[in-house]
Amino acid sequence: MIDNAWLAGQLKRPAGRVDVVLDTDTYNEIDDQYALAYLIKSEDKLNLQAIYAAPFSNKKCEDPGEGMEKSYEEIMRILTLMEREDLKKIVKEGSRNYLEDGVTPVPSKAAEDLVQRAMEHTEENPLYVIAIAAITNVVSAILMEPEIKKRMVVVWLGGQAHWWPENREFNLIQDITAARVLFGCGVPLVQLPCMGVVSEFRVSGPELEYHLRGKNKLCDYLVDVTVNEALRDGGNTTWSRIIWDVTAVAWLLDERFERDCLVHSPVPEYDNQYALNQTNHLIKYVYHIERDQLLGDLFEKLSK
Repeated sequence: MIDNAWLAGQLKRPAGRVDVVLDTDTYNEIDDQYALAYLIKSEDKLNLQAIYAAPFSNKKCEDPGEGMEKSYEEIMRILTLMEREDLKKIVKEGSRNYLEDGVTPVPSKAAEDLVQRAMEHTEENPLYVIAIAAITNVVSAILMEPEIKKRMVVVWLGGQAHWWPENREFNLIQDITAARVLFGCGVPLVQLPCMGVVSEFRVSGPELEYHLRGKNKLCDYLVDVTVNEALRDGGNTTWSRIIWDVTAVAWLLDERFERDCLVHSPVPEYDNQYALNQTNHLIKYVYHIERDQLLGDLFEKLSK
């Protein structure tokens, strides 16, 4: 039996500075780069312990292994632009494949590192896992050592809003078996759903040009890749772009940025729907993003 009172306590936003790791498919889109930089620039509240490259599969790579490799390279590129050579030693390669059967972990340096780091923490002082990709690295660590469920909190951007008509979200559908384990295993979980919630966190080309252009090498790179992606995907003079993954970092920073509540954990099904059961254990569910406040904090930190 999973203790809902204990889960509710673990899922309160931490008051002080906390240890975090980031699991990211950084080359998949343009938003992970913002999230990684935002995390690093928030070191007054977030003590970054490790960065894990996650697998992904889309038009940018042939298979999840290549996706992971390209994400690893993109992490290093961002660290170079930020002149943070000191952080390169904490970057770990993740899985080259997705979880297959729900019980057998996929070995990787990232999963092994997460087990080690989580076991160094306690229920009273958990490790926060900011996950903005397919969840195999994190779930593999849980399967390797189930004890870590008591010693960490997972903040995952994945799935759609629970009321959304379908659940075909990128991080979830490519790694559905691992996602089902995540929602069912009882680890303290904060879910940031994409369509219907995080999809409101958009930035426009003129805003990027005004607030970030010319501030530093990182900012120029972020503006360039965002503009190029937007135009490649058919953007016109009024385009905007969702920078999804920033919101996962933001949940740990300030309660003003997002609104959340406790809900019973849904079960992602293989038919692109949720199975909703009011007897399941509790998770924290983000249902609203304060776009302007969060975007202002992001711009301020990145442009320094």
